[in-house]
Amino acid sequence: MPYDVVVVGNIGIDTNVYFPHGDYSPLVESAFTEDLDYIGQAGGYTARGYARLGYSTAFIGYVGEDCLGRFIREQLTQDGINTDALFIDPAGTSRSINMMMADGRRKNFYDGKSHMTRQPDLDLCESVLRGARLIHMHLPNWARRLLPAARRSGAVIACDLQDVTDPQEAYRRDFVEAADILFFSAVNHADPSPLIRQFQKADARKIVVAGMGAEGCALGMHGTIRSFPPVKMVETVVDTNGAGDGLAVGFLSGHVLEQCEPEHAIQRGQTVARFTCSWKADSDHLITREQLNARCPWNG
Repeated sequence: MPYDVVVVGNIGIDTNVYFPHGDYSPLVESAFTEDLDYIGQAGGYTARGYARLGYSTAFIGYVGEDCLGRFIREQLTQDGINTDALFIDPAGTSRSINMMMADGRRKNFYDGKSHMTRQPDLDLCESVLRGARLIHMHLPNWARRLLPAARRSGAVIACDLQDVTDPQEAYRRDFVEAADILFFSAVNHADPSPLIRQFQKADARKIVVAGMGAEGCALGMHGTIRSFPPVKMVETVVDTNGAGDGLAVGFLSGHVLEQCEPEHAIQRGQTVARFTCSWKADSDHLITREQLNARCPWNG
């Protein structure tokens, strides 16, 4: 059956390394830490995020034929996420190591295994994409081969460019051109407005959302750029992993799947992101539809 959303991207096991006395020093050979493993990476956070909000979700990606890959496959199935197009990477399940700072920031070390050379089954992928309302694309190299099928599906296509620096970068160009809605982290930009304008230059209809961390976010839409302050919540920020994915899930579920106004979609996105940051090394407790509606009342 057609899905509300199909997530296309990498998923894997993340290991977060927490330093009880603050930031780590690369000059010190060893340290006592708290090390936590969980299902993460952009594909993991977004697929599980939509499922927690109650949307019918399918996932297209790769895991290894190993204990970690089997664990991920079983967990996605328990979440109600379709895994017909969860393929096998012979190099194994992708991994990330996140060195976590005292304020929740991270230094990431990513091992995407063989995502640069994988060749997905295009017919199977197209059958999963067909009829979807929303296709949420991430950036593994193999995913660009699915962009034509994504366009043929008639779905709204969203793509998260992550911490982009150059809007003309060759690797991301296919994704930028195919997307109706773009997300990016503004960590490399004091002011994301010039980058938003660059992305909209070729297509003024393109919606662009820039995550600005503790500064909130910016929305480029209908020829204007608006800044939104961060939402206030009582929970403490302990881990910023998955925050950008939460912003995208909250905004897209509101604006595309529920047709709510952009202002409310932004509020939903920031709320999902902020809630995600209140959990340490965890994608099991992402916000539910009931929790989100309680924090962002909406009569749509």
